[in-house]
Amino acid sequence: MRAYLDVLTNPAARNVLILGALVRIPFFAGSVLLALHVVQTLHGSYAQAGALTAVVTGCRAASGPWRGRFLDRIGLRRTILPSILVGAVCWSIAPFAGYWVLLGLAALAGLFEIPIFSVVRQAVIGATTERTRQSALALESVSVEAAFMIGPVLGVAMTVVMSTTVALFCMEMALVSAGVLMWVLNPPLRSPDQQAGTPAVPRRAWFRTEFVALCAGGCAAITMLAACELTFVAAMRDFGEQRWLGVALAIWGFGSLVGGLAYGALHRQISTYVLLIALGAVTVPMVFVTGAVSLGITGFFAGLLCAPTLVASIDQLSRIVPEGGRGEAIGWHGAAMTLGNGLGSGLAGVAIDLGGYRAGFAASAVLGIGLGVGLSLMVSAARSRTAVKQDAMS
Repeated sequence: MRAYLDVLTNPAARNVLILGALVRIPFFAGSVLLALHVVQTLHGSYAQAGALTAVVTGCRAASGPWRGRFLDRIGLRRTILPSILVGAVCWSIAPFAGYWVLLGLAALAGLFEIPIFSVVRQAVIGATTERTRQSALALESVSVEAAFMIGPVLGVAMTVVMSTTVALFCMEMALVSAGVLMWVLNPPLRSPDQQAGTPAVPRRAWFRTEFVALCAGGCAAITMLAACELTFVAAMRDFGEQRWLGVALAIWGFGSLVGGLAYGALHRQISTYVLLIALGAVTVPMVFVTGAVSLGITGFFAGLLCAPTLVASIDQLSRIVPEGGRGEAIGWHGAAMTLGNGLGSGLAGVAIDLGGYRAGFAASAVLGIGLGVGLSLMVSAARSRTAVKQDAMS
C-alpha cells in the first residue's frame, strides 16, 4: 500500500486521478446512449447504430494524434477550448435531429473530442516521479475500469426515467461541462522542473521503432481483449448459460482490476512484450473450458494480466518519449488501441464462425504470444543497431 499512499498523498496526482474518473463516466455513458437512441427513439436498425458507433470511434481515433500535438505545442486550455465550443453546439442539436444529421454532428464532435485520455495520462505522468509513476498509472487504469462499469449502467438507467433524447443531451452536456472543469483547473501536463514555455519535441526524435512497437503492442492487447469479450458471449450461448454472461464478464474485469493494482505495487517494470506473451499464455486455458464455472475461473486468471499489460505500455512510452512530445505520442498510442478495439471483434467473429468459441479464444492467445515475441525481437534488433552506430561514432 505504501506505493499507492505515495501517489495519493501527492495533491497534483490525486486531483488528476479524481478528475479523470469523473470526466470518463459521461464519456462511456454517452457511447451506449448513442446506440440506444438510434434503435429506440429514431427506430433505426442495429446496423445503423453500429455504423454510427463505428464512424464516431473512427473520428475519435483520427483526432488523437493531432489533438495531442496541440497539447504539446499550445497547451491544455487553447487545445480544449475549440472542443468545448464544438461539442456544446453539436450536442445541443444532434439529440433532437434525424439519423443523418445526428451522424454528421456526432462525427464532427468526435473529430474535436476533448482528449480526455491524453490529458489525464499526460498529467499523471507529469505529476509523478519515475519511482511512483507505475503505481499512479495503475490507479489511472483502475479508474478507467470503474468508469467503464459505471457509465453504461448510468446511461441505461437514465432511459428508464426519461427519453433517450433527453438522456443523450444531458450526458453529452455533462461531458462538455467536464471539459469546462478541466479548462478551469488546467492541470499541468509536464513535471514541475519543465518550464511552461519549453518547446515541443519534434516527432522524428521519438517516432522510431520502439515507439511503433509499443503502439503495436497496445493495439494487440486491446484486440485480444475485444476478441475475448465477444468470445465470452459465444461461449455462454454455447453452454446455454446466457443469464450468467454478466457475472462471467464481471469476474474477468475484477481479475483485471486486481492484476492492475498488484502490478502498480511492484517496484520494478516488466516489458510490455513479456506481459503480452504472458497474457496470451494465460488465455490458452480458456480454450478448454466446458461450462460457465470453468470459464469464470479461467477468465479471472486471464484478467490478472489485462490491466498490467496496458499500464506497462503507457509507462514504457513515458520513458522513451520526452515530455515535449508525450501529448502526440499518447494520442498515437490511443488511436492504435482504438483500432485494436475494432479489429478484435472482427478477429473473434471470423474465428468463432470457423471453429466456435474455442477458436475465438485460441486466436486471441496466438495473437498475443506471436506478436509479443515478434515485437520483442524487433525492439531488440533496433537497440542493437543503435548500439552499433553509437560505437562506430565513438
